[in-house]
Amino acid sequence: MTDLPDREPGAGAPAAGDVRPRPSTFSLEGRAVPALYLVGWVGSIMGLTAVIVSFLATGSAAAPWVFLAGLLVLTVGLVSAAGSQAVERGRRPDLAYRGPSPVLVLVVVIALTLVAVLVVLAPLSALGLDPRSPLATALSLLVTTGVYVAVLRLLVVGPGALSWGEMGLRAPLPDAVRDLVLGGFLAVPVLGVTLVVGGLLARFVEPAPSVLPESVDSLALFANLASAAILAPIGEELFFRGFATTAWMRVVGARSAILRGAVFFAIAHVVTLADVSFATGVQRALFSFLVLLPVGLALGWVFLARRSLYAAIGLHAAFNGLQVLALFAAGQAV
Repeated sequence: MTDLPDREPGAGAPAAGDVRPRPSTFSLEGRAVPALYLVGWVGSIMGLTAVIVSFLATGSAAAPWVFLAGLLVLTVGLVSAAGSQAVERGRRPDLAYRGPSPVLVLVVVIALTLVAVLVVLAPLSALGLDPRSPLATALSLLVTTGVYVAVLRLLVVGPGALSWGEMGLRAPLPDAVRDLVLGGFLAVPVLGVTLVVGGLLARFVEPAPSVLPESVDSLALFANLASAAILAPIGEELFFRGFATTAWMRVVGARSAILRGAVFFAIAHVVTLADVSFATGVQRALFSFLVLLPVGLALGWVFLARRSLYAAIGLHAAFNGLQVLALFAAGQAV
């Protein structure tokens, strides 16, 4: 293991006479790409408004179409806003990280994933595919992983904020395999800690159910393993560790970046089900967050300690895969 890298300082102070507007200031003057900035603001506001209206009009025949149209406009607005931010920061040599905010990029991923999943799964559902089946879940995660890669390529790698190598994908094959195996071994103690934390929390709050469908047979088990041990680790580690943790490390240092990435990771995985009461939903959300926080810390630590995304993917894959196999074995034993 190597020591955690220190914070990477910026290249220098802002140039004298720099009159660029602050990011929180709405102004077209001084923007690198005013049209992109304007589309980002207007599209995001109009799209979000349409989505809210569709929820208020639940039951109306037009509500689904208003939601879909609003989601499309919102996605265009968010992508434009992130692109504008990437261009603006790319012109700032004084910044250590010159790309869009990880929080904004995650919102883009969520919006674009909703659109992509609807486009892919809606026709399949019409043909008889159960949207809650293991196969549908695997297809959804395949789409989500593709969205992660596409968004990072468009908004981060393309503008030159970070390269794939800087996000931990530069190791030669032997080193990559070694890091995958190392991460897999580390999953055992991490899973043990998670079980202890989960057991203690279950005494006070209601545990969150598994987000995966039940593995009722071998085909379902295969689909769930593909979802949990292949697709989810690749997409999530590329985003939360490769991108977000690396970006934050350049700004706030390694330890704060690990903490931010872990909190970010846990919040993104909080599950609140619509079919339960508010109190139950809050308890399940709290349970998910507190159980996943130490997992996120371990993933961030191994990523920066090894300076390799493969180690984090190996840990994540083994952590998820062991749980899927354990649940399947328990179900078979009943």
